Amino acid sequence: MLGMLAGVFGLTYGSISALIGAYGYVAIFVLTVLEAAIPIPSEVILPLVGYFGATGQINVFAGFAIAIVGSVIGMTIDYYVAYFLGKEVVYKHLHLFHIRRRSLETFDAWFAKNGRFTVFISRLIPLVRALVNFPAGFAKMPVRDFVIYSLAGSAIWSALLVGFGYYAHGLLARNLYYLVVAMALFFVVLYALYRIMMNYIMKELKK
Repeated sequence: MLGMLAGVFGLTYGSISALIGAYGYVAIFVLTVLEAAIPIPSEVILPLVGYFGATGQINVFAGFAIAIVGSVIGMTIDYYVAYFLGKEVVYKHLHLFHIRRRSLETFDAWFAKNGRFTVFISRLIPLVRALVNFPAGFAKMPVRDFVIYSLAGSAIWSALLVGFGYYAHGLLARNLYYLVVAMALFFVVLYALYRIMMNYIMKELKK
């Protein structure tokens, strides 16, 4: 498994699926922990958890719980990196986290304005869910609050995506066409949600 994870930066849908299919809960845990540090999208991991749950290869509820635990652990690791190293050090090494400076600055400013709400709502924003970990650490937000709000947001997000993957299996069993349409609509909705939330954040920061 470690050999396969060595190329994690280039992971595709197929390789993530292969990891979960081969290693089950261990792969789910490792991938969701790493999601916070490197670009392994939960938008791919979580629907696959639901899909493999529907096929009976894993228990969907256990996979759901493990995904949430792994995600929160990964986020908390980022939080402590920022907490102990501080803003200056993290900003100098953003390339290690595959984060754009402008994106992090945006979430840093939004966190300064909204605090706990930012931690919760950011878990529901596709593509940038992990960005708020660092501003929360910079601000030395109480770790208990950070974990609680992260857990709440991650639970909602995970339930939606795992549920989609679970029911997508039924669409595949009926007709591949329905599955393709459902997946296309799924990613369109995720991107639209991302754009709506980012536009909202930018408007809030301009007030």
